Amino acid sequence: MHALPFLVALASAAILAPAVLRALSAGGHTKPNYRSRELPCPFGVLALAVSLLALIPLMLLQKLTSTQLFHTEALPIAVYALGVIGLGLIDDTLGPGGPGGPGGPGEPDRPVQRGWRGHGAAVLRGEPSTGALKAAGSLGLALFTMSYLELSNGRWLLAAAVLALATNAFNLLDLRPGRSTKAFVLLGAGLGIGSGEVRPLWSLGLFVAPALVAGFYDLRERAMLGDTGANLLGALAGLWLVLTLSGTGQLVALVLLAAITLYGELRSISALVERIPGLRELDAWGRP
Repeated sequence: MHALPFLVALASAAILAPAVLRALSAGGHTKPNYRSRELPCPFGVLALAVSLLALIPLMLLQKLTSTQLFHTEALPIAVYALGVIGLGLIDDTLGPGGPGGPGGPGEPDRPVQRGWRGHGAAVLRGEPSTGALKAAGSLGLALFTMSYLELSNGRWLLAAAVLALATNAFNLLDLRPGRSTKAFVLLGAGLGIGSGEVRPLWSLGLFVAPALVAGFYDLRERAMLGDTGANLLGALAGLWLVLTLSGTGQLVALVLLAAITLYGELRSISALVERIPGLRELDAWGRP
């Protein structure tokens, strides 16, 4: 029965996706992708709509039939996932290139801040930065969420750091259609096969299912995830790491995530992918 939230959310996402796609297009919520194609964005809002709507039948079933559908960690997971979606949505709508942010229709001449250095410089200049808000908010949410797992202080700080860095890292990966979704699927498969444990997938299923459906549309260049969707994938990846790995494993993950973050700040991840045979083909697989 623990797989039911995933299955209900998956079916709901498949049904609602076309309607959300039309609503974004009709409302003028589009952005150019790397090929300058105007696509509906942020399609990550699909996960927000689906996860909340799917809770109606799931909670009714759980309470009225006394069936345990959710694991105990479902509540902190929901808090972090929904919080990160909200922060990503703020960045998509009020941040660089958004309708109300710098580079958007209202203020085309204001400089656009990108990366931690750009957002940090904006804060030091006293300018608003949705990217800085997203980074600080994600860290606060991570500290709050991990406090519910009854960890020692050291493990609590480690898990929160893994969670916050993973959330940001997947945003750095989201520069080509489907890249962040593929990275999430490969990571999940590796963690599942390596540990032989599927419980984390079912714990995250309410959000994983719509994120994968949105990722398919992103891969096929029918929509763009935006920070709303990419940050959610990163959040789910970080939660999966924390729920699966030991303290040593989380420390290794933290070092790797920090390396990806640093490289993404200083160099082009897309250029690196293009230089590596095999990785280049995997990155391009599935696109139109």
